[in-house]
Amino acid sequence: MSDALDRHGLTGVVHGVRSLAADRPLAGRAVTVLLGPPPAHHAGSPRRHLGTAAVDASGPDEVVVVAHQGRIDCAGWGGLLSRAAAVRGVEGVVVDGAARDLTEASEVGLPVFAHAASPVTARGRAVELAWGEPVEIGGVPVAPGDLVLGDTGGVVIVPADRAQDVLATAERIAVTESAMATAIQAGTPVSTVMGTRYEELTDGDR
Repeated sequence: MSDALDRHGLTGVVHGVRSLAADRPLAGRAVTVLLGPPPAHHAGSPRRHLGTAAVDASGPDEVVVVAHQGRIDCAGWGGLLSRAAAVRGVEGVVVDGAARDLTEASEVGLPVFAHAASPVTARGRAVELAWGEPVEIGGVPVAPGDLVLGDTGGVVIVPADRAQDVLATAERIAVTESAMATAIQAGTPVSTVMGTRYEELTDGDR
């Protein structure tokens, strides 16, 4: 998918985020959450726990994307949220920062992609600033409804208005790579295979 983004001149790879729970691919439309530090004169606890509104509004074919500025000093996602998301059929979660209770997420089969695991609560350290609005994770803009894809290779974001073209390009690349793999498996030298077909993977479709 990264190659397809390249061919369309798009930057959508979220660097540093990896699968930490329920190791399986995820794909769905983004439901966004923006976290940040509590205000300096923040009084008491927020009335709503971070992430709960987004989870309650999400369901199948959707991925909760938590923008937490790459913070790993406290978790921007936890076990009860994972359970609630799994009950609602959410495809998975991507956290630009740390997550916790990952065993619990695995138990309920919810893929969680994040920078790191941390047992430290967000209570008193982070609050929800908004949800359902455009955010940025790892320098990549994410709008509600954008396509979110994740697997062992990482996470990519595809703008909603470009998703159909990018997916079509990705399918063509996959067909080419499959033919190349078949040729290599049959004994064709990789230098020959890569030399004759590689440009098909790198020429632009912009």
